[in-house]
Amino acid sequence: MASTKKSGKKYLMISAVAERFEIHPQTLRLYEREGLIRPARSSGNTRLYDHECLKRLEIVLTLTRELGVNLAGVEVILNMREQMERMQFEMDRALELIRQEAAQRRNGAEKEHALVKVESGPLVRQPSR
Repeated sequence: MASTKKSGKKYLMISAVAERFEIHPQTLRLYEREGLIRPARSSGNTRLYDHECLKRLEIVLTLTRELGVNLAGVEVILNMREQMERMQFEMDRALELIRQEAAQRRNGAEKEHALVKVESGPLVRQPSR
């Protein structure tokens, strides 16, 4: 059986992944030992590759096959990529909080804390001298 389902996700077994990417199963095991990919495991300890694991494997193969990066370099690149994704998530979250705060201020939620008291009503002009 080449694929299986576990908790609603589709998984491929090592033989199907090896065939799909034209790679030896031992190479997949090496990538796992090196921490480059992290397949799930079945109750019988069979490696199960989900979509995210396959995307990561594609990156590893692109770096090694097409760009000539060694495994140590691949590890550094993947770690930097994960760090950049975490930073982007944090920046997006901070930006959303700033937008929410700005919207609250525009909607007058902070009038009582203003440095200058703002009165609503008709405009009053001061006489000119």
